[in-house]
Amino acid sequence: MLQHHRSPHSPLPRTVILGAGGFLSPVLQRNLQAHGATMMALGRSTIDLTKPGASAELAAHIQPDDAVVMAAGLTPDKGKDTATLMANLRMAEAVALALQHSRPAHFLYISSDAVYDARWSSLLNEESACEPSDLYALMHVAREKILGQACQQARIPFAIVRPCAIYGPGDTHNSYGPNRFLRSALNSRTIALFGAGQERRHHVFVDDVAELVRQCIGHASTGVINAVTGHAASFGEVAEMIAALAADNIMIDHLPQSAPVTHRHFDTRALALAFPSLQATELADGLRQSYAALQPASGLAALSSASPASQKPATKKEEAVCP
Repeated sequence: MLQHHRSPHSPLPRTVILGAGGFLSPVLQRNLQAHGATMMALGRSTIDLTKPGASAELAAHIQPDDAVVMAAGLTPDKGKDTATLMANLRMAEAVALALQHSRPAHFLYISSDAVYDARWSSLLNEESACEPSDLYALMHVAREKILGQACQQARIPFAIVRPCAIYGPGDTHNSYGPNRFLRSALNSRTIALFGAGQERRHHVFVDDVAELVRQCIGHASTGVINAVTGHAASFGEVAEMIAALAADNIMIDHLPQSAPVTHRHFDTRALALAFPSLQATELADGLRQSYAALQPASGLAALSSASPASQKPATKKEEAVCP
């Protein structure tokens, strides 16, 4: 649950964004700029958070009145092994040390809904048990604890945003779901589904996540909030929506189901209570915007730079990308 500590009509503080080269960061920057905020976006080229001395470098960039957003991390497409886990934890350690030295006014961590164990409940909320089922989920749980302890010790207001699968223009991961389906439909006129595509998930538009983060900054919010929608759609439904957007016929190819069918549903009451005016983009509208942005006239470069679709299902999304 979130608690707000500042009027939303107050001027936005300067915001330092960690993870400048990622999916969420450019959208968040545009959102903040549109609302009159100043910011500093730091990426790996400026500070490699995995290297010795990174904490001191980062602390030198942070001012006492700043809000700091951490959207930096190695995502599953970069690796799912122990080495990737440890690199991500080194980033958290560096940021935690920097926070204790610089003591900004607010810190916000972009986590993931992967932290929840969906095996024991069909409806998840912010108070659901965090039982990581893989190293990626374990990483986010550990980072939340590391960064939360640092903020507690330094008396820094701390918020956690846990997005579900993020989709939209500018995606850097090509994970299984809307982002991969859109690229595959445009590039090869096919969409590959595992099984019948009956697994149901929440898919949140990247602009909606950026708006939620901005509002958390504006309110100086503390606590935990899930960045989810009010509706879970099956992968099959998503594929059909995307196929309907194309002028030419799109073939939906059904691959063998390689994992048990699971569904993921969220209780959105906490989000509605914290931000009653916040409205999620309808999936059909978000897919339409994403498809238009990826058309060759406007987005061929984004398509050609994307990694090829993997034949392994990526059920955990990544809003946080490497710094």
